[in-house]
This record gives sequence, structure tokens and C-alpha cells, in this order.
Amino acid sequence: MSFAVRVAPSEMTSSPGQAREDEGSVPASLAGMAGEATPASGRRGRAALASVVTVAAGLAVHLALPSSVATDIAGDALYAVLIYALAVTLLPRWRPARVAVIAGTFCVAIEVFQLTGLPRAWAAVFRPAALVFGSGFDARDLVVYVAAVALAASIDAALGRRSQG
Repeated sequence: MSFAVRVAPSEMTSSPGQAREDEGSVPASLAGMAGEATPASGRRGRAALASVVTVAAGLAVHLALPSSVATDIAGDALYAVLIYALAVTLLPRWRPARVAVIAGTFCVAIEVFQLTGLPRAWAAVFRPAALVFGSGFDARDLVVYVAAVALAASIDAALGRRSQG
């Protein structure tokens, strides 16, 4: 099996002070493939780690703490943070605000989907489905999702600024 790599003419020529590809540099578009660290790969790694930590925290809240309004809100917030972190893992080059819109929309869609009754029926057959799809609509969850996604995006943006400067 062979692979052909097309190099744009602009990447083949060099200007003064700029190394050519054959002089050891790798175009920015291929930097991640070459194993070099890129801002996106660092952000993706942080988001993947945040996903694992968030799942662990969510399971701890769900399994170890008594059911209450506080644990329900904590679980909803952790769910929204997880969705944001997974979105960043998939889309590390997107700006935090754009990822927040995607994550928030997904969370709201899942909550509205609960109005159909399908998630409750699925959870009756397979209990872990309730962790992903919920079981019943609660308008308060919408507020929690928006707040948690906004907080996650704010932290993500701050970490991005810190790593750039």
C-alpha cells in the first residue's frame, strides 16, 4: 500500500528565514501526524482526561451519595461537562464558544427527548440507559446544562489563553 502526499506550492517554496520541508520542517497541517505536539493535541488530551474524571465523579455521585435534589443537580452538571469535554475531544480546533453551542444543544435535545417517554422505557429494560438518556423531563435540568456548559467553556478558554501565553 502506498500513500501520496500532495504539497501545496506555497509549502514547497520558502521565504527568507523560513525553512523548506526538505530542510527538516514539517508543514503545520501535518505536525500532528508527525508526532509533534500541537495546541489541538494538548487540548484534546486535557479534554479526554476531563472526560474520564467527569465519568468517575458522576458515577461516584450516582452510586455513593443518597438521591436528593443536590445530587440530581450535580449529576446533571457533570453530564453537561462530560458532553462538552467529549465534544472538545472530537473537535479540538473549534473555539470554546462554538463547542459550547454544540454541547448545550445536545444536552437540551436529550432532555426534550425525554418527553417522548422512550428513555424511561429503555431504562426500565436496561438501567444504565438512564445515565445516558435520563428518564424524565425536568425544566431545571435545562438551566443546569446551560450553566455547566458555560462554566466548562470558560475554563477551557482560560486554559487555552494560559497555554498560549
